[in-house]
Amino acid sequence: MPAGGSAASGARKAREEAFALARMAKAARDRAGRFDAAEASERLVAETLLTLTGRGWRLLVDRQWPGTRAANVDMILIGPGGVFVIDVKNWRAMPSVSSGRLVAGDKDWHGEIGKILAQARIAEDAVASLGLAPVAVQPVLAFCGHRLDDSLGRVLLLGQLDIARAFVTLPRRLTPAQVRAVADHLEEVFPAYEPTAIDIPGAQAAGSIAEAATLFDVEEIADATLRSALAAPIEGWMTFLHPDQAALVKRRFTGPARISGPAGTGKTVVGLHRAVHLAQHSPHRVLYVTFANNLPRIGRTLVECFAPATVDRIEFTSLHNLARELLTEANVPVRLHGDRAGSLMSRAWYRTGRESVLPRLEANPNYWSDEVEYVIKGRGLTDLKQYLAIERRGRGTMLRAEHREAVWALFEHYEQLRTEDGVHDFNDVLALAAAAVADGRTTRRYSAVVVDEVQDLTLVGVRLLHALVGDAPNGLLLVGDGQQAVYPGGYRLSEAGIAIAGARGVVLRTNYRNAEQIWKTAMAVVADDAFEDVDETRAAGRRDVETTYRDGAVVHVQAPTEAEHDRLLLEALRDLGDGIADAAVLCARTKDVEYYLRLLAKAGTPVQRLERYDGASGDGCKVGTFHRVKGLEFKHVFLPIHDTLLRDQAGYSGAASERSELIRRQLFVAMTRARDTLWLGSIRPPAS
Repeated sequence: MPAGGSAASGARKAREEAFALARMAKAARDRAGRFDAAEASERLVAETLLTLTGRGWRLLVDRQWPGTRAANVDMILIGPGGVFVIDVKNWRAMPSVSSGRLVAGDKDWHGEIGKILAQARIAEDAVASLGLAPVAVQPVLAFCGHRLDDSLGRVLLLGQLDIARAFVTLPRRLTPAQVRAVADHLEEVFPAYEPTAIDIPGAQAAGSIAEAATLFDVEEIADATLRSALAAPIEGWMTFLHPDQAALVKRRFTGPARISGPAGTGKTVVGLHRAVHLAQHSPHRVLYVTFANNLPRIGRTLVECFAPATVDRIEFTSLHNLARELLTEANVPVRLHGDRAGSLMSRAWYRTGRESVLPRLEANPNYWSDEVEYVIKGRGLTDLKQYLAIERRGRGTMLRAEHREAVWALFEHYEQLRTEDGVHDFNDVLALAAAAVADGRTTRRYSAVVVDEVQDLTLVGVRLLHALVGDAPNGLLLVGDGQQAVYPGGYRLSEAGIAIAGARGVVLRTNYRNAEQIWKTAMAVVADDAFEDVDETRAAGRRDVETTYRDGAVVHVQAPTEAEHDRLLLEALRDLGDGIADAAVLCARTKDVEYYLRLLAKAGTPVQRLERYDGASGDGCKVGTFHRVKGLEFKHVFLPIHDTLLRDQAGYSGAASERSELIRRQLFVAMTRARDTLWLGSIRPPAS
């Protein structure tokens, strides 16, 4: 292309777009003149918005407000960017936001905010019945004769001259088929509609779904939504909300609630949409918290995509980052040093544990350091009597009194060394933060707390989060599944003072993520392992799950050597082409992650560390550990030399059996991250 060619082409396209908009605007003016019943201000805004109807939008004007005798809704705009409930204002004074209230001149108009929010809630309920998330609905106040682009909470404040520009720049949320179906449905919910779309030849978007259809039922809309989400990059799929889940987002809970269910049932996406919904209707911020450091960052990126106006009302953080911030506010000094604490535990084992009865039961000192970390300190035990009496949930090895006394001696020696050294471990930070919240020494105020992957938290951590909101209605939502726990130990919610009663415990049972064959392959790994959950139950490993996704495949690759295995892995990644951005190579150990990062980089394969992934679409294959992939999903998952994790597991008992079961759960988590392809590599030397 000659120099300046691309610029000239861009200018030509811009001129063509401008001419098309001008033709639409003229047609819009002619059409708007027919709204004899509308006031002049509404005609002006309608004239502006009708320009969009040639670009795939639908406009409903002067609608009845359901449940009232005479009240009306000025306009409802439905298009690729979502659903917008619009109230038109013709104020002489310039509107603005002052101290969190809507004002114009010297008058307070904040009552208008409540009115438009009430109208939007009716539209939310209507689109939820079609399977669309409540965040698809946006309330708008449009001001005639003013230039304005602002917001107050979730309400957009737009000037007449800014309104069309604000809508056309939005990312696409609805397909053409969904726009038509939603508009038809809202015509019935908000009656008295006169068609207003402008028919300009060539202006309609090409290739719309089900173009010949005129009526859609809920199942058709759900199918169209699913197909659209499946075709998008994986980040878009990760925010897909199925119709069965949409109503759950808005449910009112009278106290702490729990959402559980097997892998792939959409627990995380429901939690994200729930956080957005609560943030839109609450006076304080909503806290979205999880154990892993990378998940909050990814959650924020995803919410920025589907609810950008609300994202700043949600605080995304990891549990330990939250605890440190709370202690800073409370002026509590902390010296967190995880590596140093680990060294002190090793010293305590060398001096106290090594010569006790413990090595005869389990020689690996890591088992006993886990016992201290997850059972004693993770559950906040303060004396030997408590430890002797508790049920060690999640720990299969039976300990007699002499073993527990030896573990307690190890714990006390470690605590002595830690105190003398002046360092804190992670459980210390959580316990100190919980005490600061209980004593009222922190300033944080949250309307709600959404906890994802709750099964990976310790009891001390859950107590801290519960203390932030107590048992308030819609206050605490716990999301997770005990079968996906990747750390040892466990607890009951009742030990944290949390009661999940009746309808406040929701179990999702439909898998929307994994292709059927992928799910069956993953389930076979843990089918024989019963597991503990935080809701008082012990469940069978094999679970009845309905899968909705029939495509996809499990690819078993057997190679005679490691070099051939790696060659086949690189070949499979290259075959993905641009789809490599939706792929992940997952490993059990950090050293394996480093190996495959080097292998892929040397081969020229685009690559990205999973721990640095922020939820934004990229061009590289993600590489990381099983622990880092919690809460995520990918179209294609590669598990190199996965079978080494499962060899020689039969016949173990005690601590070895417990360790094997944990490994199987971790592998199950990794396998169920795959939506379309699960690649399982193994090395099988040729028989001699």
